[in-house]
Amino acid sequence: MSNVVVVYHSGYGHTRVMAEAVAQGVQRHVGSTCRLIAVEDVDEHWACLHHADAIIFGAPTYMGSASAAFKAFMEATAAFYLAQPWRDKLAAGFTNSGCLCGDKLNTLLQMAVFAAQHSMIWVGLDLLPARSATGEFDGQMNRLGSSLGAMAQSNVEQSPDLAPPAEDRSTAAHLGERVARLAERMRRTSD
Repeated sequence: MSNVVVVYHSGYGHTRVMAEAVAQGVQRHVGSTCRLIAVEDVDEHWACLHHADAIIFGAPTYMGSASAAFKAFMEATAAFYLAQPWRDKLAAGFTNSGCLCGDKLNTLLQMAVFAAQHSMIWVGLDLLPARSATGEFDGQMNRLGSSLGAMAQSNVEQSPDLAPPAEDRSTAAHLGERVARLAERMRRTSD
């Protein structure tokens, strides 16, 4: 059993869809719980974050980095930085952009460095990149080939009901399940 929190920002709803997929993956791991917290509401939920076994960060990639709202969340953690309440918690991340590349890796790197500054332990994907000679991925996870975290691409003209595609949602769910499983393992060894 593990207690995982997903804290995220979503400007247009697409990253929220990814956050929900991550939460579904966490809950696939028997006995694990997941709470979704939008960065706009984080001031009411700091205690929840401090008591979680793992925190998964999510933000859209705008102009090659995490959204301003997500950066404001990161900066707000300076209030408790020295107390290190997130020390040795697992951390992971996901991001979404309108472009196929969109410089999403930079956003995941920001999240990983942020986690390291809080003495957290980063969990990446354990999936090989999907392979396609035709550009069709037929349900394969990790279609964007990320190792650091889950990446998604949403055509901006599509509503969150249609984008990101199923492959990216499945990748996000896989990440959530992986973090929940590893958090439970760490919890057992530390008890």
